[in-house]
Amino acid sequence: MALWGGRFTQGPAESVAALSRSVDFDWRLAPYDVRVNLAHVAGLEKVGVISPADAITIRAGLEVLAEEIASGDFTFNESDEDVHSAIERGLVAKVGEIGGSIRAGRSRNDLVVTDFKLYLIDHVLEVSGLVTELIHAINIQADNYKDCLAPGFTHLQHAQPITFGHELAKHSHALLRDIDRLGDWLERNSVSPFGAGALSGSGLQPYPEVTAESLGFSDVAGNSIDAVSDRDFVAELLFDLAMIGIHLSRIGEEFTLWNTSEFGWATMSDAFSTGSSIMPQKKNPDIAELARGKSGRLLGNLTGLMTMLKGLPFAYNRDLQEDKEPVFDSIETLMILLPALTGMMETTTFNREKISAGVLAGHSLATEVADYLARRGIPFAQAHEIAGACVRVCEVRGIGLHELSISDLKEIHPRLDAQLMEQLTAEGAVASRSSLMGTSIASVTGQIAELVSENNNAKRWIHSEKERFSGMMNL
Repeated sequence: MALWGGRFTQGPAESVAALSRSVDFDWRLAPYDVRVNLAHVAGLEKVGVISPADAITIRAGLEVLAEEIASGDFTFNESDEDVHSAIERGLVAKVGEIGGSIRAGRSRNDLVVTDFKLYLIDHVLEVSGLVTELIHAINIQADNYKDCLAPGFTHLQHAQPITFGHELAKHSHALLRDIDRLGDWLERNSVSPFGAGALSGSGLQPYPEVTAESLGFSDVAGNSIDAVSDRDFVAELLFDLAMIGIHLSRIGEEFTLWNTSEFGWATMSDAFSTGSSIMPQKKNPDIAELARGKSGRLLGNLTGLMTMLKGLPFAYNRDLQEDKEPVFDSIETLMILLPALTGMMETTTFNREKISAGVLAGHSLATEVADYLARRGIPFAQAHEIAGACVRVCEVRGIGLHELSISDLKEIHPRLDAQLMEQLTAEGAVASRSSLMGTSIASVTGQIAELVSENNNAKRWIHSEKERFSGMMNL
């Protein structure tokens, strides 16, 4: 059903109609469009634009339409320009011309952005829930390997001994920040634009705050022009989703490295690996690699939207039709990727012997030598030089720091003694990092307990918001 055309002498050219058509992708908004229209009808009835009898008829038609959309019995057709025209067509087919009354006091400009916000709120909670499942899987693996000594890396070079549980748990911290950002997004963007009309507000809907409350929003936009042109909430969400993608990519990179023959640290389940069409022996970490690859797609969606927004003047412009596909794609990409990555995390087994075998490689105890001297009053700059001299001797002899004799140490510096030899172990290095954020087994145990608690809190928040939102959808 065309929503405009009275002042035109002919319809749009076929190419224009094809370019303008958005229903193929904005049909995702159909359930939310019905919900907004139900709230809108209540507002029109309140001010007398629609009679109580007509309001009952329209409301019943919209409710049936919602059921048919959910079941797939009603969908768009070739004549529909967008989701709004499809919904109106369906409503008029059910209740007659009185169905066209829903267009009073609103514009597609405020309608679409309200639909869009409701869709995003719903799906932000879905994505958040999937992230908590991945965090749960990481926490279990981290707890299983919290006592496994491992080489820590910086610049992909051996750095200092750590526990492998500490290495794994770092990903939970990053992902919990992502959920925190999504929670901030939800709180900040729970603002209804409905009632803005095309750009100046609506003379037929003078109580936008009532509609906002009925839709579950906590506030109403303060400026009608900003309400229809604002897409900060889309850009912000695309950043948040891209940041999740970056964190998943880093997991993917590490698991890909750990799965190599050279590392041999990780073995992925057959169910979360793939083979080669030509090399029968291959078992490839495709899930981890796809996690890396899809991060570029998420970043591209953010970049595309920001570029589209940067020069828009005044109120609504048709450019804003391009706001939906990027975020639809980012959400749907994560909803496919996250369960697969969670399964990979849950089912991967780690080789303790191989992980721990290299813990002393690369003279990783050098900092222990410097720290030992610093505790004995030697300025750290000097202690650093002395520890470096120890490394130089080891490199010449082809031995590790822990293999230096007491006489070797005394020859390098008189303050290096037998007591250092007792502490110059991977176990001692790890145990000394006993702060709240450190890598000692006791520290990591406490960190994982805190991660579990924070993740459980996130799950409760998601459940509460889903219940509230679903209740609003069913009103």
